Amino acid sequence: MPAESPESVETDHTRVACDGGGGALGHPKVFLEMGDEHFVECPYCDKRFNLKPGAGHSH
Repeated sequence: MPAESPESVETDHTRVACDGGGGALGHPKVFLEMGDEHFVECPYCDKRFNLKPGAGHSH
């Protein structure tokens, strides 16, 4: 049986927050920074946040 793919979300921001969704069924809220990449994955639930095309890194 193939494993479910982690959820993928497009965002305009290089800094995102993830709490796993689902209220009490989620995980502690963590703030994730993309750094030099155009994506970041949550270490708890593997949700992937992708920077939308055209959205830049703010320096």
